Amino acid sequence: MRFLLLLALPILAFPQTARVTAEIGKTVLYEGIALSPDGKNLAWTQTIASQEQPKLWVGAVSGPFAPVPPFTGPHEESDPAWSPDSKTLAYLSTLGEKDQSQLWTLAPGTAAPKKWTRLKGFAGRPRWAPDGKKIAFLYIEGGSGGGPLYAAPVQTGVIDQEIRNQRIAVLDTASGKMSMASPADLYIYDFDWSPDSKAFVTTGAPGPGDNNWWIAQLYVIRDGSAKSIYKTPWQLAVPRWSPDGLKVAFIEGIMSDEGFHGGDAMVISASGGSAANVTPNRKTSPSALFWLANDRLLLTEAVKGGSAATEVSLSTGKITTLWEGPEDLHAFGNFPNFAVSRDGNKSAFIQANFNKPPEIVVGPIGQWKPLTLNNASVRAAWGEAQSVEWTNDGYQLQGWLLPPAKVEAGRKYAMITLIHGGPSGSQKSNWPAGFALPGVLASQGYFVFMPNPRGSYGQGEAFTRANIKDFGAGDLRDIMTGLDATLGRFPIDPERLGVTGWSYGGYMTMWTITQTGRFKAAMAGAGIANWQSYYGQNLIDQWMIPFFGASVYDDPAVYAKSSPIQFIKNVKTPTLIIVGELDAECPAPQSYEFWHALRTLGVPTELVVYAGEGHRFMKPKNRVDFQDRTVAWFQKYLK
Repeated sequence: MRFLLLLALPILAFPQTARVTAEIGKTVLYEGIALSPDGKNLAWTQTIASQEQPKLWVGAVSGPFAPVPPFTGPHEESDPAWSPDSKTLAYLSTLGEKDQSQLWTLAPGTAAPKKWTRLKGFAGRPRWAPDGKKIAFLYIEGGSGGGPLYAAPVQTGVIDQEIRNQRIAVLDTASGKMSMASPADLYIYDFDWSPDSKAFVTTGAPGPGDNNWWIAQLYVIRDGSAKSIYKTPWQLAVPRWSPDGLKVAFIEGIMSDEGFHGGDAMVISASGGSAANVTPNRKTSPSALFWLANDRLLLTEAVKGGSAATEVSLSTGKITTLWEGPEDLHAFGNFPNFAVSRDGNKSAFIQANFNKPPEIVVGPIGQWKPLTLNNASVRAAWGEAQSVEWTNDGYQLQGWLLPPAKVEAGRKYAMITLIHGGPSGSQKSNWPAGFALPGVLASQGYFVFMPNPRGSYGQGEAFTRANIKDFGAGDLRDIMTGLDATLGRFPIDPERLGVTGWSYGGYMTMWTITQTGRFKAAMAGAGIANWQSYYGQNLIDQWMIPFFGASVYDDPAVYAKSSPIQFIKNVKTPTLIIVGELDAECPAPQSYEFWHALRTLGVPTELVVYAGEGHRFMKPKNRVDFQDRTVAWFQKYLK
């Protein structure tokens, strides 16, 4: 029996990765970038990759920038948002509180920061009313929030009897009074003020919130009551009201994860009705949008393994690409890194790729100039990333290959295939800090292959929907043909192949080793072994209906055919299995089930459960430890 409960045991030391993890850990990370409407002021939060205490930085776009005046005691800031006149910044801070955010404002260069609230519960995403007199934000009174990426609370007693809905709270800056603007029976995910500051457009659904994002509808909320103006069998995100108040734009598509958006850009009358697709049949995945005028939209898009910023003319239908590159560029949702001024003439971007650590750049879109240089001394311990393309089943496919720092002539190297999560997502060129595994593996002498198979964002909605009711079939064929194409172009030893992934990538790792014996080692992170049992264990089962076509109770066969556990006796690959103890998205029992089967069948395996962690590991030492254990596992079986 090889089961370890982390934090109950000492962290193991892996000297071979200590240098690179220390180097990556020095990376300065920027988050929550906010550009003032006039394009003259900028704010963001900043921290070090090896820490978890983001602090607020503010300044004029021309510089200099400085942190908000230091205070005594620990504190963290998040979600900066500028007032319509570009003079005052609203933000959340835990200053003077223990893990409780409160709403603050700051007028740079004038008065000291001001604390406005005494909240008890989760708060997020403050946004000023267009008239500048009120600030709205999301609030769960007495409850936690942040979405299902975070550790689920331990549930005991009678389950599912209390639902705490996330509502829109509004602070009146003249009186200092706070009120609730949305009804108590609706969970609000995202919102935008109407131009007259009297209403909101939102995505919302009855609670529980973590589960029901996948069935959210578009609502207009006015005077405390909500009216549904649009319902879809897919998912909705980023509702934004046009400047004249007549239209609402949003993203619609099949999305497997809250906060990771992709689909088509849609426009609907603010009074409801049918929605018009303004990006039909486009071979990209719009992820966010801004109104530049009543007939002009600015989009961020996933494009194969990269991103683009494009402008859409609603009057002519013309779509103009303003910038395209291999980096990840997107606004709103999880980990946004892009902001624009009200007229779209100025922008700010946290720019990074596999070989360049993040820095903030500013200027017209595509004509950015460096603003920060905090990571100038941080060096990549791996080689130059390369985009790889191939074809399969009529699809033009793409992935990334990260090589070792030095590739010697005449030598063959082991390769790890790393499959991204989702499945609605895409692997772009990212600096490996938050998820350092690609860089850590490449630094240890491996080629790392990161494919974007069907089901990914970046090639249009038909491509993203191509794995519906077909998990593990077409996407695995895409991955394996991509692997073969890579073997033919680079000095890789076909007898020393490994496979890994997290979330859907963890499921695909489990599935892959039941379908082929080509991989000599595997690490399945937060995987899914049995779709039938998973349906009843996870806290977000609503995401499965669009992908499987029915609940497990109505069509168990479609779930069984894609379940690794059905083919478990095929596995011969030594497999490390890693999961967070309180993972709501891919619960630990799925990892237990796969590990138990492999152990019973005599396949070398090890299960590591990290205490207190959810789907996204929050403690830096746990992220480092999981990476080191993964490297050690591959070193053992591939070298």
